[in-house]
Amino acid sequence: MNSRRIGIVGGGAAGFFAALACAETQNGAEIFILEKTAQFLSKVKISGGGRCNVTHACFDEREFATRFPRGERALIAPFRQFQARDTVAWFAARGVKLKTESDGRMFPATDSSQTIIDCLLGAARTAGVKLMLNCGVENVIKKPHGRFELTLAGNISSSPPPKEERAGMRRPLKSNPPAPTLSPPGRGWGEESVNGKIVCDRLLLATGGCRTPARGQLAISLGHTLEPPVPSLFTFHIGTPWLRELAGISMESVEASVPGAGLCERGALLVTHWGLSGPVILRLSAWGARKLHGMNYSFPLCVNWLPDLNAEQLASEFQSRRHSQPARQIVNSPVPPLPARLWEQLVLASGISREMRWSVLSRAARHRLVQQLRRTEFPVNGKSLNQDEFVTCGGVRLSEVNFKNMESRICPGLFFAGELLDIDGITGGFNFQAAWTTGWIAGRAMA
Repeated sequence: MNSRRIGIVGGGAAGFFAALACAETQNGAEIFILEKTAQFLSKVKISGGGRCNVTHACFDEREFATRFPRGERALIAPFRQFQARDTVAWFAARGVKLKTESDGRMFPATDSSQTIIDCLLGAARTAGVKLMLNCGVENVIKKPHGRFELTLAGNISSSPPPKEERAGMRRPLKSNPPAPTLSPPGRGWGEESVNGKIVCDRLLLATGGCRTPARGQLAISLGHTLEPPVPSLFTFHIGTPWLRELAGISMESVEASVPGAGLCERGALLVTHWGLSGPVILRLSAWGARKLHGMNYSFPLCVNWLPDLNAEQLASEFQSRRHSQPARQIVNSPVPPLPARLWEQLVLASGISREMRWSVLSRAARHRLVQQLRRTEFPVNGKSLNQDEFVTCGGVRLSEVNFKNMESRICPGLFFAGELLDIDGITGGFNFQAAWTTGWIAGRAMA
């Protein structure tokens, strides 16, 4: 070979960022991305409801790292090399402006994940990265001379040239050369590629979260250990009939806790047809991924609907209403910011009848209502998750990776990036930033 050959397994966010960092560091490297499916960047496409939550507007690396239930300590040093501010600058330099929403999440100004996909694909083609679809890797062998031999599977095809400009969307790059026309290994890859095999000098595994141990088999075959994978970032199944009747109702700030697991979070809540979702639930699921898995996703969940008011303040408010609204029915006078329908169900759940008026509210009934508002208990009996978008807790053991360059401590020349590692963050753009960061570091190191 006349130049170093870099193999990247996985055509997601981490894989593309690694390829681009490598190409921009060493122009002479031959870089190829092998994606086993028929589409690159599929998780980028669906993330954030199709808008792509690129990163989070938190620019202190230590604070940013605290958003990772697994990987916090390991990520501090990498974020010092490439953090959210660098991600914003990287995309801006390529014509993609990011905007910040009130909760800190950052999206492309177009509100379309396709903007990010077009940028990454265009940059890869401009850099001469070889893009291979339908190209899974069945096996990897470390050769005695230090190279890696990859055995391929699938109906290998090159990425198609960019489509014509989409209606209403300007491509981030004004002009991109067409994708390289590639032949299956053995025809056009030179002496290093025969019989469905590719040989490379450096290898990056960026295959995504280990939803099952089999997803990490390549890493295992090269000597690595996987922390057992379990789901993270999932919603809760709750069968309580009156709650399901409120599907679609949301609260901007509640406190949710799982006492049996020592978990407590505060944030927005959404009532769904199957139970509860929203950022506060997703955070509970992230921090409690292993504990909740150990409970077989069956546990009591407590919700404080008005965390800014203590019991004494609520009791005082209700006593005041006895005098100011004596003839009004309790179910028809919600406490802000509770939606009227939610207030009605909470009042009924506390044992207060629909006809009861404030004037006849007893001390015992008042106490029950206060307790219901501050600690509604729901029996959770399962979980739901987006099969394409969800994050996994578990992956390649962090002690086996050098986070200064993302290289394996066990197998020299092997690198890791993204969710294949035992790293996962809460919702809000943190997992994508970990992918950009680890991919960027690994790409530069491979170059």
